[in-house]
Amino acid sequence: MAETEPVSCEEDDTSTDDDCESEVEYWVGPYCSAHRILLVGDGDFSFSLALAKSFRSASNLVATSIDKRDDLEKKYSDGGQNVRDLEDMGGLVLLGIDATKMSEHFFLKTQRFDRIVYNFPHVGFQYREASYCQILLNKTLVQEFFRNAMALTKSGKGEIHVTHKEGEPYDKWDLVTMAKDKGLLLLEVSPFNKHIYPGYNQKRAHGKDPDAPFRLGNCKTYKFKPQPPMYTPSDF
Repeated sequence: MAETEPVSCEEDDTSTDDDCESEVEYWVGPYCSAHRILLVGDGDFSFSLALAKSFRSASNLVATSIDKRDDLEKKYSDGGQNVRDLEDMGGLVLLGIDATKMSEHFFLKTQRFDRIVYNFPHVGFQYREASYCQILLNKTLVQEFFRNAMALTKSGKGEIHVTHKEGEPYDKWDLVTMAKDKGLLLLEVSPFNKHIYPGYNQKRAHGKDPDAPFRLGNCKTYKFKPQPPMYTPSDF
C-alpha cells in the first residue's frame, strides 16, 4: 500500500479497532495517523516531520530530543526549522528529554502512547565503537529506555520500536535479551526502509560534525510489547 494514501483500517490486516479510531486513516510503514506516537531522541526531528507530512498532521505526535533549543540550532542545519514545522502542524516538541528518565517528566508521565519509537539509540562516542566500555554504555542507555518506555505505553496495545544497525559490534548489544529481561515480548523484526519516510536524515548527533549523516547499512526495526503480568492461584 502507498504510505501517503488513506486506507480503511478494516482493509489493513495489520490494524485493529483499537489502533485506529476513525474509519479512514493515513499509514506510513507500521505507523497510523490515529496512533498516539512518542518519538525519542529524534536528532534534527526529521523523522517526526516525515511522519507528520505523511499523516497530513502532527496532532498525535510528541517528538523529543535530549538537546536544548540552543544546542539543537548549533548542531543541525535544519533542526530549528523542523521543530517549527512540526509545531505548525499541531505536534508537541519537548526538548531536554533524557530517554533514561522520561517517565518522570511532568507531562510525559501523564500520557500513554500506542507507539514509542527510538531510532538508532546511542550515547555518543566516549570509547571506540567496538570496545567493551562503549557497548556497555549503549546497552545501559537502551535498558533504561525500555524501563521508562514501558511506563508510558498504553495497556494491552502499546508497542515499543527500536531501529538498530545489524552486524558487529551492534549485535553485541543483544537488544532482544535486554528487552526480555525488562519484561518485553518481541513481536516482530523487520527491515528498516528509510525511503518510505521522505525527508528523514539520520544524523551522527555527536562529535565534530553532528549534522553529518552516518551510514545506515543493514538495519532493522525491533517491535516489542510489554508482557502481561503472570498470575498464580494465590492471586485470586
